[in-house]
Amino acid sequence: MKRALAVSPTDQALAAAAELRDAYEWVPLDQAESVVALGGDGFMLQTLHTMLGTRRTVPVFGMNLGTVGFLMNDWRLEGLDERLARAKPFRVSPLNMTATTLDGEVVVLPAINEVSLLRETRQTAKLEITINDRVVLAELVADGILVATPAGSTAYNLSVQGPILPLGSAMLAMTPISPFRPRRWRGAILPEKTRIGIRVLEASKRPVSAVADQREVREVASVRVEIDHTRDLTLLFDPEHALDDRITMEQFIA
Repeated sequence: MKRALAVSPTDQALAAAAELRDAYEWVPLDQAESVVALGGDGFMLQTLHTMLGTRRTVPVFGMNLGTVGFLMNDWRLEGLDERLARAKPFRVSPLNMTATTLDGEVVVLPAINEVSLLRETRQTAKLEITINDRVVLAELVADGILVATPAGSTAYNLSVQGPILPLGSAMLAMTPISPFRPRRWRGAILPEKTRIGIRVLEASKRPVSAVADQREVREVASVRVEIDHTRDLTLLFDPEHALDDRITMEQFIA
């Protein structure tokens, strides 16, 4: 299998890349049948977003040379060919965020982990929530809200007390961030076919930004979020380090 190498610009990742280049043959990304990514979770997301910007996507096998490495396998120089041959594939569908700013600009961005709306000032955000074009929450007063995929449900979503979604569950998590009103609303679990709409109330007075993974759009008036099945991505994991098992076990970590 023809492999390309993607490397985070950290000393640790660059040193590991030098060892891999000496030990194995590599090709440019546009000729590759798979990609080996060296870095942490942030670099894995960056690699996947780069792939979404191309005409073709290939499976990505990450090796952790970052901090947490939830989306990565363990770093090892030896046995790479065997690991790739045995790797377990997991298909991930990104979210599609369409954000309209107060100036009328429309920005469309993909998100693999989550789309989040966050207040820009000390004032709380006021948000209207629609599901499939029906208003289900006329006014949420909070620091913000996020929509997470199963792959992203153990990231920011979990940090704000959102639910962990099993990989392959075909569900999305909608989780408020520090909700003030309604105080008892803790979010919703929605079918992945759901069309989610979020309108910012009092948008000039209470500005809100929208973030698709790591990319931000400031002063939004409204946001639409839905799954994009036209651009599925594939992550590869060692069988003993599979993503679905890791997501399941996160529910038992104190």
